[in-house]
Amino acid sequence: MKYILILIIALFLNGCTIFGAPTELDDTKGLSAERIYQMGEEKMIDKDYEKAIVYFGKLESRYPNGRYATQAQLETAYAHYKKGDAVQAVAAAERFIKLHPNHPNVDYAYYLKGLAVFNERGILEKLTKQDISDRDPRALRDSFMTFKDLVSRYPNSRYAKDATQRMVYLSNSLSEHELDVARYYMKRQAYLAAVNRCKYVIEYYPQSPGVERALVTMVSAYDLLGLDDLKKDTLRILQTNYPENPLLTGKVVQEEKVWWKFWEGMLGNK
Repeated sequence: MKYILILIIALFLNGCTIFGAPTELDDTKGLSAERIYQMGEEKMIDKDYEKAIVYFGKLESRYPNGRYATQAQLETAYAHYKKGDAVQAVAAAERFIKLHPNHPNVDYAYYLKGLAVFNERGILEKLTKQDISDRDPRALRDSFMTFKDLVSRYPNSRYAKDATQRMVYLSNSLSEHELDVARYYMKRQAYLAAVNRCKYVIEYYPQSPGVERALVTMVSAYDLLGLDDLKKDTLRILQTNYPENPLLTGKVVQEEKVWWKFWEGMLGNK
């Protein structure tokens, strides 16, 4: 009897190994698309974004062609965004845009994609509270271009105003990044490289405050390169557009006089 009992237990354990652990009960089985969508929305309200994503995924797989499935795709992107998963949020938003280019809420997908990239932070950036202009400019450009697409395609969108404001902020941050690189090149006497960075700011971010600083840097670089004609042309543009620039009014602090080597010669040629 003892050996029979052992044999039964062994067979039972072996059966568990063969068939695997019991699966989790599906609480959406037999439910309508509307009800599953409601369950996902309830989890969104509870801020249980992981579970909400599961519900929306089940809804789409079970009822792929209904209006609730379409809305679930958009909600999935938002849930990933709220969860802090920028990569998945962007992927979900891009999928929605590709599948539903004429959907009345596709402008929101563009907006959400831009937001996800705009707010993305790496671990180091979170710990150091890194300034946005010091971040990888590729992500900032991606965000800028997404907001630009939104504003260009849907100028009357309810999200256009906020997207435009973010574009201005991103433009200023990107120009600051380029100018920081230009200053780095100036310190290392790579004057032509500094000029190219400044030209990029003027061409692509013409409304940013950094344009004034870019012109000043170009005047300095041309002076140090001995390119007097380009220096005078750039100086003329600076005088026309920024007549109150400290460089022109003689109000630059001593540290800046040391930095801009052409200071004395330029003032003599005004």
